[in-house]
Amino acid sequence: MAAQEPSPPSSLEGNKPGFPRKILANKLEDKHLCNICQKILRRPFQAQCGHRFSPASAFPDNAAKREVEALEAVCINEGCSWTGTIKEYEATHEGQCDFMIIPCPSCKELLRANELERHNERECPERTLNCKYCKEPFHFKNIKAHDEICPKYPMICEGCAKKKIPREKYVDHIKLCTKFRTPCRFHVVGCDMSVSKPQWNLILTPRDLLYTSFTVPLSQTKVAELSRRCQELELKVGTFENIVCVLNREMERSATTMEAYNRQHRLDQDKIEILNNKVRQLERTVGLRDLSIVEMEGKMREMSAATYDGVFVWKISDFSKKRQDAVAGRAPAMFSPAFYTSKYGYKMCLRIYLNGDGTGRGTHLSLFFVVMRGHSDALLKWPFNQKVTLMLLDQNNREHIIDAFRPDISSSSFQRPVSDMNIASGCPLFCPLSKLDSKNSYIRDDTIFIKAIVDLTGL
Repeated sequence: MAAQEPSPPSSLEGNKPGFPRKILANKLEDKHLCNICQKILRRPFQAQCGHRFSPASAFPDNAAKREVEALEAVCINEGCSWTGTIKEYEATHEGQCDFMIIPCPSCKELLRANELERHNERECPERTLNCKYCKEPFHFKNIKAHDEICPKYPMICEGCAKKKIPREKYVDHIKLCTKFRTPCRFHVVGCDMSVSKPQWNLILTPRDLLYTSFTVPLSQTKVAELSRRCQELELKVGTFENIVCVLNREMERSATTMEAYNRQHRLDQDKIEILNNKVRQLERTVGLRDLSIVEMEGKMREMSAATYDGVFVWKISDFSKKRQDAVAGRAPAMFSPAFYTSKYGYKMCLRIYLNGDGTGRGTHLSLFFVVMRGHSDALLKWPFNQKVTLMLLDQNNREHIIDAFRPDISSSSFQRPVSDMNIASGCPLFCPLSKLDSKNSYIRDDTIFIKAIVDLTGL
C-alpha cells in the first residue's frame, strides 16, 4: 500500500506568534522551531512543502503541537520562579506574570506588573490627584501652578495675621480688616505712603486742601503740582482710550479675516481628504488588478504545461541546487504542474522529495501521486481507480527506474477531493540516492525527467 501524508486542515487556528526560546527548561531542538520567526511553535502547521510554521497557510500538525505543549517551561521574567509545561504556561501564566515588564499607561516608564499600582499612586509624574483644598482633579506636575489659583487655598492676612482664609474670600476680608495696610489712593501721582483702613478718610484731595481750614503739612506749591499732574494723566487716559478704540477695530477686522482663512482652510482640508480617499481607492484597484494579473499568469503557465492524455513528463532543472535545498530543509518537497486524463477528466499532479520523505528520508528519492480537485469532478467515477506508473527516465533510454501501483479505493487519497488536493500517495522508496550521486545517465545538464503514466482503461 502506498504511503500517505497528513490530511490538510479545514481552517487555521489563531494568529499568535511563537513562544520565546527562553521559556524552555531543557535543551532546545530545531524541530520545535518555526521556520519563519525561529521561535518555539505555537499551534504548529505543516506546509505542503514540509516546513513547520506557527501558524501559516498550511496543515495543522497536531503531533508537533502535543510534543511542544508537553515541553518543560520556565518563566522568562527575571525574579519569577514559575515552572510547568508550555501548555500550562500558555493557559495560566503567559501575559499574567507579576514580574513581566510593562510600560506605565501614563508616563511610559517600564516597570514590573506588580509595581504598577504603587507607581500609579505614588511615583508616576503623570498621575492625577485631587486637590486637598478644592477637591478638583489635576496632574501631579501641575501641583504648584494649581496652588497659585486654587480658590480654596488657605492664605494669611498681612494685617491681622489671621490664618486659613480661602483665596476666594481673601479680598472680602481685607476690605473689612482694620489692620491691613494698603498704598495711598494717590500713589499713581507720586504718593508712597501705606495706610491702614481708618486712615483712608483722613487723606484729603487737593480740592479738600483748597477749601478747608484743616491743617495738613502740604504747601500750596505741592497742591498745584498735584493738580497739574492729574490734568496730564487725564489727557493720557483720553489718548489711550482712542488708541484702544483703534486697536479694537483692527482686532475686529483681523478676527473677520481669520475666520475667512479658517473657512477656506476647512474647505481645503475637505478637498485633501477627498483626494486622499480617491488615491487610496485607486491604490486598492491597482493592487487587485496586479493580483489578477499574477493569477492569470499562473493559470497560463499551468495550462501551457498541462497534458490531457494521462501521460506527463516533468522536467526538473537546477537539480543540484534544489537537492541542496531539500537536504538543508529549505524546500524538502516540490509540486509539478497539473495534468489530466482528458480535457474533462481527472486532474492530477506529482510531488517529489529530493532528499526523501518518511521511511526514505536521507536515503531515497521519494515520489508521490496527487489527485486534485478539477472542474469536471461531478461527472467522473469515484473513487479514482486507475493504475499509475511512475518513472525516472534514463536520458540514454537504456534503464528507466519504474514503479507502479493501483489505488487503494478505501483510502481518502483517491476519493473525490473536497479541498484543492487530496493526500499524496506513492513511493517513499522510489529511487536510492546513491544512484543519483554516482556517474549515471539520469542526470544530464543538471536536469532530470520524471514521467507519469495513468492507465486510461475503462474511462
